[in-house]
Amino acid sequence: MIAESRHKTPNPFHASSAYAEGPPRQVPGFASLHHMVALLLAERVPADGRVLVLGAGGGLELKALAEAQSGWSFLGVDPSADMLALAKQAIEPHAGRMQLHHGYIEDAPDGAFDGATCLLTFHFIPREERLETLRQIRHRLKPGAPLLLAHISFPQAEPERSQWIARHVAYSAAPGTDPVQLASARQAIGTRLTILAPDEEEAMLREAGFSGVSLFYAGLSFKGWVAYAG
Repeated sequence: MIAESRHKTPNPFHASSAYAEGPPRQVPGFASLHHMVALLLAERVPADGRVLVLGAGGGLELKALAEAQSGWSFLGVDPSADMLALAKQAIEPHAGRMQLHHGYIEDAPDGAFDGATCLLTFHFIPREERLETLRQIRHRLKPGAPLLLAHISFPQAEPERSQWIARHVAYSAAPGTDPVQLASARQAIGTRLTILAPDEEEAMLREAGFSGVSLFYAGLSFKGWVAYAG
């Protein structure tokens, strides 16, 4: 579910069987986020629809959506072969409805898909690649098809930025964590991720050809939007 850019240091969750323990601990309302995504997709995706899942490694998102809708089929895209191996294990009961693609969005089949999701991924994509990534998703969607995005997003002006980074780290930290480790985590979040302010996220969605952009989820440092292919 968490993908890496070809230009960034690999995410430490990659190639780890412990990945499944990370997002539920780090993301407020993780299971409810999946439930909301399935609900909003179902507003427009038909009972036999095809859904594109960008950042599908690990398989948690694919598994949740497959369990929510027994008639949907999925294309999961991720650049990490190790994470796709984990996804293959997670989705084994639904394998007949799944196709996993090793690569980036521009390498994926054209579609056209009835809906798309990209959860906990965009904060790993460099700013200069964000708009083109959104356009590539849009290119693969039918007109009016929904896109569900959720990732880290908060104000980028100081002192708000540093305060939000501290909140993000504190939320998932175990009680009694060494302050030195917390400081190191804050430094990593501030330098290794590409975090945009919510208004910039929404403007980029519109520039990429999406309309009806609406916030549907806010969990501390994470935000989620639904938008529709124009």
